[in-house]
Amino acid sequence: MDAALRRLSPLSSAIGSLAVLAALLAVMGWLPGKSVIIFVVIVAGMLALRQPVVLILAVIAAYAHVFFTPKTNSSVEFLIQDIWFVVNREVLLSIPMFIVAGAIMTRGAIARRLIDVMVELTAPIPGGLGVAAVLACGIFAAISGSSIVTMLAIGAIMYPAMIQAGYNKPFALGIIMSAGTLGIMIPPSIPLILFGVMTEVSITDLFKAGIGPGFLLVAVFAIYSYAVNRRMATRAWSFSALGTAFRRGIWALLLPVILLGGIYSGYFSPTEAAAVSVLYAVIVETFIHRELKLKDYGAVLFETVQLLGTLLPLLAFAASLNTILDYEGIAESWVKFATGALDNKFLMMLGINLLLLVVGCLMDAGSA
Repeated sequence: MDAALRRLSPLSSAIGSLAVLAALLAVMGWLPGKSVIIFVVIVAGMLALRQPVVLILAVIAAYAHVFFTPKTNSSVEFLIQDIWFVVNREVLLSIPMFIVAGAIMTRGAIARRLIDVMVELTAPIPGGLGVAAVLACGIFAAISGSSIVTMLAIGAIMYPAMIQAGYNKPFALGIIMSAGTLGIMIPPSIPLILFGVMTEVSITDLFKAGIGPGFLLVAVFAIYSYAVNRRMATRAWSFSALGTAFRRGIWALLLPVILLGGIYSGYFSPTEAAAVSVLYAVIVETFIHRELKLKDYGAVLFETVQLLGTLLPLLAFAASLNTILDYEGIAESWVKFATGALDNKFLMMLGINLLLLVVGCLMDAGSA
């Protein structure tokens, strides 16, 4: 069965998805009390047909607007209106700017010089390269706001270095992939910005809430690296090498201080912080490090547009669906059901995390 699904062409898959959707609507009889069940079954059917997440969200959002027409006078036309309402927000400008800043720093020297500082700083610690990878991921996440950019920037340099130093391959991959996800928690985090847009929560408050768990994860990953590799050879600090690394990496170390200090002190909004990050990266890489030429920025913009072409449609359709479900009180009904069925705080948190685990196995963080 799975092999047959893999052989389906995109057109056949799309037609099959629409057929499944039509059959589901006919069988369910447009019963209002079963709206949530319909949503779940549609998602399961389209996932089985290996449809892109953006198509799944688009179909469900369109269906939701049509489904609730009798009560809300809504229609598919309002789907476009809801999408425009979401994307026409100033805070969304921060997402492409943080991605551009991360791409510039990855192609330039900031990531490499940051890693040099961390490697020299952790040289006397057993498992020091693993600890250096964790620290570098944490700081770079505070610069770029993106887990993907962080893993690419740090992993491309640290993975070969760790293998050459004799680290176990699964450990080297695992520590870089795990520490790369620090960009989800450590501000300025793009997933936190998306969450704030979707739930209308203060993004600055989300950044303040994320920094504690982010630092805790840095500590846990660093301790794990030390514990697993405590028999690895170490070397004493070379103060001349350490001083050289700090001198060369000072511009990389200053940026998270400027960004987070500006956001928490109220001088920057998240969008303004993103603009500062781009300007800082361009000035440092072009005029101070002199690593990037004008022609390199074309590739940077191309990479950014590729990523945004996936991310922003997901956000738009998800927000449109969220709007209609919120208006109809479906989300509130689920909350009441969950709080009534799970009156224990521990069980509630366990249930939420299990749900996030299942969703995270099916799609990326932005889609979830």
